[in-house]
Amino acid sequence: MSLTDKAIEQIRELIRTGALPPGSKLPPEPDLAAQLGLSRNLAREAVKALAVARVLEVRRGDGTYVTSLQPSLLLEGLSGAVELLQGDSAALQDLMEVRRLLEPVATALAATRITDEQLSEVERHLDAMREAREDVERLNAHDAAFHRAVVSATGNESLLTILEGISGRTLRARIWRGLIDAQAAGRTLAEHEAIFNALRTRDAALSQAAALLHVSNTEHGLRAHLRSGDAHSRP
Repeated sequence: MSLTDKAIEQIRELIRTGALPPGSKLPPEPDLAAQLGLSRNLAREAVKALAVARVLEVRRGDGTYVTSLQPSLLLEGLSGAVELLQGDSAALQDLMEVRRLLEPVATALAATRITDEQLSEVERHLDAMREAREDVERLNAHDAAFHRAVVSATGNESLLTILEGISGRTLRARIWRGLIDAQAAGRTLAEHEAIFNALRTRDAALSQAAALLHVSNTEHGLRAHLRSGDAHSRP
């Protein structure tokens, strides 16, 4: 470990042990450095790194605070990383594979926990997708909201944040454009309807199967779309 990494780990340990609980203010830089036996430069670099990771929040003119440490905050950077990977075909396919591993199980869990109100929200986004037809922006927005509503019903914030993070907005838009070009949007809407119908019956196994079919078909479509793009880019 580098000296900076060790400094970061020391501050993390203070947070883990409760010496610096969520919402607490860090001591001034000289005091923090002395407490940890660090140089001021190392303490400053460690604080900067933890601020980038959303563990700490630097409030100009006020000081540095430990954040709420909520999973949605700490994992928020995942979606930004996914957006940066848009030009990496292998990475995008890996992300779709992760989605295929997680989302069907999440949908099965949602079937056992979803409320009538949450089910109505899922249906509202499904209706909006039907009305959007070939409007990629609207399809994309309501597709994301549909899946968010489903996974939200699990009550698992970490799972929701991870799945939202790996299903970037730009990636979804690329998939929808490919579906429209291939005249496969209708089939994909039918897959969403199957997920909704399974959730409505609170059937976990059927919900998982419907979600697996949908994500697998989406993954297959993305692979074909990426292969087509690679072929067109060759001289």
